[in-house]
Amino acid sequence: MEPDVSVESGCMIRIVVVGIGEIPGAYLRDYVSLVVSHKRVDLSSVSSFYTEHQKSPFAQQPWSTGSLNFKFLVGGAPRSPWDDFQAQRKIHGLIGLSHCPTSPDIAATYEEFIAICKAYPSALVKRMLAFFPSDAHQVEQEEKKRQHLIFVPPADKQTLELHMQTLMQDMAANFLMEFESWVSKAKKRRLCRSQKIIGDYCLLAGSPLDADAHYNTAIELARLTGDLFWHAGSIEGSVCAHVIHHAGHNEPSFDENVKLRYYEVIQLYRRVPAPAFELEAILKLSRFLCRRELAKEVSDLLMSAMEGAKSVVDPSDRLVLYVEVARIFSCLGYERKAAFFSRQVAQLYLQQEGQWSASSALQVLTLGAKTYNVQSKSTLSERNKTDKEAHGTDDESKELLSSDADGMWSTLQMNVLNEMLSAAVRAGDYYAAWSSAARLLRGHYPLITPSDQARLANSLITSSKQLPRGARCSDPCLPFVRLHSVPSLPHQMDIVNRVNGKKDWWTGSAPSGPFIYTPFGRGNDATSEGKQEILWVVGEPVQVLVELANPCAFEVFVDSIYLSLDSGDFEAYPATVTLPSNSTQLVSLSGTPLKESTITLRGCIVHCFNVVTEHIFEDINELLADVAKGFSLSDPFRNTEGPKFRQASNPQISVMPPLPLLTYQIIGGQGASVMYEGEIREVLINISNTSMVPIVEAHMSLTGKQQEHVVSMGHSALQSALPLLPGASIVIPVIIKAGQISTVPETLHRQDYAGNNPPRVVKDTSPLLVIHYAGEAAACAENKQKEGTKVPPGRRLTIPLQMHVLQGLSLVHARLLSMEVPAQINTSDSDLHVESSDSLVKMDPYRGSWGLRLLELELWNPTDVVFEITVCERKNREGFEAFKIADDSVECLYPSTRIDREYSARVLIPLERLKLPILNKGYFNRMNDLAKSERQTRAELNLTIKELSSRVCVKWSSGRSSIGELSIKDAIREALQASAIDVLLPDPLTFGFRVTPKLIEENNVDCDTLTAYNEFENKKDKDVTVTASCKGSIQTHDLIPLEMLVRNNTREAVTLSFSVMCRDVAGENCLGGEKATVLWAGALSGVEAEVPPLGKIVHTFGLCFLVPGDYTLLGAAVIHPKNDLLGSPFKMASSDGPQTMTCSGPPFRLHVSGHFSN
Repeated sequence: MEPDVSVESGCMIRIVVVGIGEIPGAYLRDYVSLVVSHKRVDLSSVSSFYTEHQKSPFAQQPWSTGSLNFKFLVGGAPRSPWDDFQAQRKIHGLIGLSHCPTSPDIAATYEEFIAICKAYPSALVKRMLAFFPSDAHQVEQEEKKRQHLIFVPPADKQTLELHMQTLMQDMAANFLMEFESWVSKAKKRRLCRSQKIIGDYCLLAGSPLDADAHYNTAIELARLTGDLFWHAGSIEGSVCAHVIHHAGHNEPSFDENVKLRYYEVIQLYRRVPAPAFELEAILKLSRFLCRRELAKEVSDLLMSAMEGAKSVVDPSDRLVLYVEVARIFSCLGYERKAAFFSRQVAQLYLQQEGQWSASSALQVLTLGAKTYNVQSKSTLSERNKTDKEAHGTDDESKELLSSDADGMWSTLQMNVLNEMLSAAVRAGDYYAAWSSAARLLRGHYPLITPSDQARLANSLITSSKQLPRGARCSDPCLPFVRLHSVPSLPHQMDIVNRVNGKKDWWTGSAPSGPFIYTPFGRGNDATSEGKQEILWVVGEPVQVLVELANPCAFEVFVDSIYLSLDSGDFEAYPATVTLPSNSTQLVSLSGTPLKESTITLRGCIVHCFNVVTEHIFEDINELLADVAKGFSLSDPFRNTEGPKFRQASNPQISVMPPLPLLTYQIIGGQGASVMYEGEIREVLINISNTSMVPIVEAHMSLTGKQQEHVVSMGHSALQSALPLLPGASIVIPVIIKAGQISTVPETLHRQDYAGNNPPRVVKDTSPLLVIHYAGEAAACAENKQKEGTKVPPGRRLTIPLQMHVLQGLSLVHARLLSMEVPAQINTSDSDLHVESSDSLVKMDPYRGSWGLRLLELELWNPTDVVFEITVCERKNREGFEAFKIADDSVECLYPSTRIDREYSARVLIPLERLKLPILNKGYFNRMNDLAKSERQTRAELNLTIKELSSRVCVKWSSGRSSIGELSIKDAIREALQASAIDVLLPDPLTFGFRVTPKLIEENNVDCDTLTAYNEFENKKDKDVTVTASCKGSIQTHDLIPLEMLVRNNTREAVTLSFSVMCRDVAGENCLGGEKATVLWAGALSGVEAEVPPLGKIVHTFGLCFLVPGDYTLLGAAVIHPKNDLLGSPFKMASSDGPQTMTCSGPPFRLHVSGHFSN
């Protein structure tokens, strides 16, 4: 049997085309293509080369419409044993191709051609074509005149095609003349077989009518002689002549006639029997009827041919049969039947020994791989393009075929891939072997046992060792790779759009709230409805998260994996991954965009099993979609222990031009600052410009709900460093203060006293420091006025100031202490003791005691460190606002107090620092209607308490660098709320006494009352009331002139009535009654006077002491209702009479000595 047979095969002139000498492969392919392109030569073009030596036997030669048909056998062909039965089976021509530059010895080359011609004795026309000859070759040819040698001069392709057309027309004329000569000699024979052969040559000469006449004669003679074999051959020739003559006129009656006559041929061959010719006849008829409307009849013919193949003994004949049946089924569109018979062809090839047989089997299996949906991706892409151009196949049937192949043909697919693997290994095609093993393992791992999986892995490694280093394959193997997500730029690299002409372009762009990322801020833009848009910047590293899966029973080592993009303007960084068996792993792949563009993620380039492959994200998405529809069972991400995740869409990625980029580093460590409650610390932040663009503008701000923890920021340090050039860095100081932890200190204190230590209380806070910065605006000055001019965007750096706050020094409680201590009476000559009227100790003139006003703070140290406590007073409000670690705006009141760990201590704070300097006018206008003004008074008092309580602070220090401040404002306000008026408001009047200075000079009185008086005069601004005592220089029976000073601490004039009292040690009045011991001169009671605002008056009187001892002088005054006062220690009169106010001063102690005392 012969391949590629058809009804028209009888008119084909067979010509062998061979290469002579040494010819490069590229040149040989070009020369062969020039020759084989002339398969049909019209008789009209042959007439100029044709010479009629005698009358032509082809009386009905169609010179205007006829043609000669050539069938080129490249590389040679064996002689057919049936060339005497059918003339078209003979080799009628021989063409030798030679390349003169590589075969310069033209004589030796020609001798080689002559030797080849001897192998084809039936060749009637011989030509040796020598391309690119030299002048020496031309001269040699002219001298020796070689008959079959033709030189083809060097020329371009078009000229060579023209030369070749001329040569083939000349060769066709020679064939025609040779056929005429042969027919003329054999025409006299009237035998059946001779007439049949003459008809064959008439067909080869392009004269179908002459051939039909001879065939009819042969048919009649064969029917008479009963020569069934030649009878069938004559009918075949007659049908061929009819088909050629009626070419282009396809009528149903003609097709029916051809079919009936070929059925007769088949029956004749079956009766001979001649199974090979019978099968050829069936194949010829099937190819002639190969149309969709006759598909059923053609299929029945082919299946009957397959039944007859059982009687074929020659394996080559069976091989040809399977090939032709597969080709015809493929032409009908029966892809599955064609693939089945292709597999039969491959199995016949595999049964033979030799590398070429295995290579042929691999090629056949590769052709049928598409039907089984196991084709290579390289052939798949090419066939997809062809299918899109040709609309012969229905898309719906393709989809059905693909789904059926995936769902039902898994075992068949595995068998096909195993056969391809075996054929590739035998053929030595290690690339195809690696590809087949990869497709088998990747597509059918659920149905492969672990041992077979290991065998395939070994096949991959073995095949890859035979491939060149870095070999690439279009078919991916393991692992499975899918896109997990494309993270947006971190908030340290946020991009903020700038509007041309807007100065504060960053307004409204800072994140709100305590979190760096809030899900409510994403997805509200227009791009959220479609694909997610990702912004990348040229020159800045980016990352993409991909998920790798290894569903097999062996470990997979990935030598390298990196991103694959549709644009080449991207530098990808490889990563190495080791995947255990049956596992998944999330891998971050990074790279750097190099050019401004819009790019799309294709997939990943994976170097695994020593071969580089490309894993496309869309392919794995289609696989998972088929799994969701139930078309496939191979889901590598389903039964693994990896993280569950929904399928991510491929986002749109826009690459922006280079932008400035700030990075930060917290000096001392990137972790959270571990601080105690109230601790104040300076944090140094190193900010660097890591881009190639200078920063010309920057703005620093705070955001979030914990801004109170940041005391100050280094605005000036940042602004002074601008412009910040590429590679430059600055250090910005930021002062932070730890907040308080919401706990119940009393409970903790009690538990500690009980011996049960509570767990350590902590609190994490993170204020956000935001820096907006940008480079130079690229818009020109002339374009700034145009609307919509684009300006390069700015960026936002968000720095979380993380604080890990531990429970520190705790305030258990605070209370106001008011104590009474018995007064001390001088009994010896001691130094004068000077007291201010608002001092810590005050004497009750009626009970002879001292009053103490203290704020007691009980502190508890639950930590494992020691604290040093210092009570300080801030000098002014500005000093408090601009707090620094080295704060010089505070004044220490008392030495520091040490509190050991797990101990408590009490700190006393004097309250004289909280006194108001004077009374404002508003305090004198609420006397008449106290109830109506109570609310307003209370509000003003609260404001005053709030301001004045900020002046007292409790600082602590621990170790060398840990300092802080205890928050006591609320404690002071709460403690003073009930008795704030008594503590804060000053006395409206202050009193002082002194001995007349003239008397001191004359009598040389050794008394410090003058000093006390001078101090009183110098401290008018501080509301100081002076008391004094002498050192025994006042004697009995002397009239001592004294002066009482009354000062008005209000801003209004005061009308008052004052008096002076003197008491002895027992507290009895010494100025009146039966036991009076002191005589006086001047007014001591009921003295009316008016004191100007912030002014004073002096009242003079004299005292004569009759009994030595210690005496106390007291001043008192009654303020008349001209002005209404409010405050304490004022004592209101009865509401029935006129409203008056009584004020009393501090005691003035005197020691009186007798004349007899030393």
